[in-house]
Amino acid sequence: MFNFLQRIGKSLMFPIATLPAAALLLRFGQDDLLGIPFLSAAGAGIIDNLAIIFAIGIAFGLAHDSNGGAALAGAIAYLVLTSAIVTINESINMGVFAGILSGIVGGLLYNKFYNVKFPAWLAFFGGRRFVPIITAATMTVLAGLLGYAWPPIQEGIDAAGDWILNAGMFGVGAYGFLNRLLLPTGLHHVINTVVWFDFGTFTDASGEVVRGEINRFLKGDPTAGPFLSGFFPIMMFGLPAACLAMYMAAKKERKAAVGGMLFSIAITSFLTGITEPIEFSFMFLSPVLYVVHALLTGVAMMVAFAFDIRHGFGFSAGAIDYVLNFGLAENPLLLLVIGLFTSVIYFAIFYFLIVKLDLKTPGREDEDEDMVEGDSMEHGAVGTDETDTRAYQTIAALGGTDNIVAVDYCTTRLRLTVKDADRVDERELKRSGARGLMKINKTNVQVVIGTAVEFLADAMKKRIANGNPAPNQRNDVNFKKAATAEEEMPKEILPEDFVMPVDGKIIPLSEVPDEVFAQGMMGPGFAIVPSGNTIHSPVDGKIVSIFPTKHAIGLVTDTGVEVLIHFGLDTVNLKGQGFDLLVEDGQLVQRGDALLKVDMDYVGANAPSTVTPIVFTNLTNQKLEMLKTGNQRKGTASIIKVQ
Repeated sequence: MFNFLQRIGKSLMFPIATLPAAALLLRFGQDDLLGIPFLSAAGAGIIDNLAIIFAIGIAFGLAHDSNGGAALAGAIAYLVLTSAIVTINESINMGVFAGILSGIVGGLLYNKFYNVKFPAWLAFFGGRRFVPIITAATMTVLAGLLGYAWPPIQEGIDAAGDWILNAGMFGVGAYGFLNRLLLPTGLHHVINTVVWFDFGTFTDASGEVVRGEINRFLKGDPTAGPFLSGFFPIMMFGLPAACLAMYMAAKKERKAAVGGMLFSIAITSFLTGITEPIEFSFMFLSPVLYVVHALLTGVAMMVAFAFDIRHGFGFSAGAIDYVLNFGLAENPLLLLVIGLFTSVIYFAIFYFLIVKLDLKTPGREDEDEDMVEGDSMEHGAVGTDETDTRAYQTIAALGGTDNIVAVDYCTTRLRLTVKDADRVDERELKRSGARGLMKINKTNVQVVIGTAVEFLADAMKKRIANGNPAPNQRNDVNFKKAATAEEEMPKEILPEDFVMPVDGKIIPLSEVPDEVFAQGMMGPGFAIVPSGNTIHSPVDGKIVSIFPTKHAIGLVTDTGVEVLIHFGLDTVNLKGQGFDLLVEDGQLVQRGDALLKVDMDYVGANAPSTVTPIVFTNLTNQKLEMLKTGNQRKGTASIIKVQ
């Protein structure tokens, strides 16, 4: 259920991305700016139809292959639901909930029936053409049920909304705290959608009833804004000050390395209100700071409410939205004063806690050198002795042999069954070279290792069978020497030296529906939504690893950059079916050489997604720059640059 809610939260980002355009058009068309009704009407065309936009966007986002057929199913689901339900009770207005429900139903039905097959005389209605049909039938039944069930549900939602809206500063404070606290899970999008687009009502001059904090603010409701105002001091002042604190607290030798990164993400937060780059830079390294950040956000919301400040945004609480909507706001200048105080508080608290508690924010990590050692083991860069040493350290960090029940692995992760997940030492795992730890539940954990995971797992199994005896001292010395040797290798890829490996659409790695890839645990990169069925080598180099189930291939370029091509998600479970390997381990390849042929129908039907991450697993001081996005043809050059 939790993963499902995460997928919905992530899908909501697609339709929410339309809000900046709508807000700009709606705002510039107002009388106090350009006074052009045409522009206002264009913006209102989006704002007033958010429900169906949500239906289309969520269905599209939930579809395993991001196919437009799912979007059509979402739209049909919404139209059937809203048209049929009012015949039972004409007072029902489900608002954005109708769109969310329709998108979920459309997306799930698409994934289940997109490849259904019928007899020849009905074949025309098979596959994706059947999805709108089953969607319409399903939503007809749901509309009949909701016609009687929704009114009490809506009363409950309205009662909860009224309580929060009428709870004064405690209501807005609780919302601000939860908004930030839930960000790592992606569930903050769910509560945002309710508050932004459903809570509260306002009747504009034309008699139209508008719901939701953002909609009401942009349409001129003088009571709207308390649930938006307090974010401005945090995003424009607080988090940039936190970046300064992290920079000042960084180790002297690391300041130059982290300074540019911290400055750029601070400017991004100030101007646009996009805060995730800052928050993700410390939320996992120092969770205590993130809880403090969530609490300070709640306090800022309460302070803004206490001073009767009402300001809002169409996208996020950055300087651009602050200036753009200044004319609609009440007491907006006070936000700047509060923001200055907020910046001082953030800097003081963050700097004090980082130094006092020795928190491992960017530039202070103890694991930097150890992580390089772990990376050096990828693709057999070091010998068996070093793998054995790493296996010993990993077993110890997992709580010892008596805590390990079973060892399994996929392309990049150890998948472990343990007796007690609390006995697993994440810090020691990272010191031994692991890139991340995910505790699924009390007895199941996953450790992100990299493409050398197969060799490490085999070494661990042998050691567990023998009681995990201590390795000899010589292994540790060789381990570090090998790491140093690899670290000195030049690593770069010029734009003309990397080509598109398959026809498809380039998307950011952050949009991959898998936490390990999306958070960059395996390294920087991008992903492709493939439309072709053959993967070709994007570089000149050598095949250095082929996973036994054929779905993942590792290459190394002549300049030492390691490239992992991972076709689809959870495709390890297909056990090689659907994949036809065209190369062998150790083979030299050139750009454009065919590596892997995929049965797209089979893989698409049996795997959660065909999205294919392309990850650069051994970059340290190098920077990856994306030069192209969107749909690209196989063989297109100048996709990326690594220097």
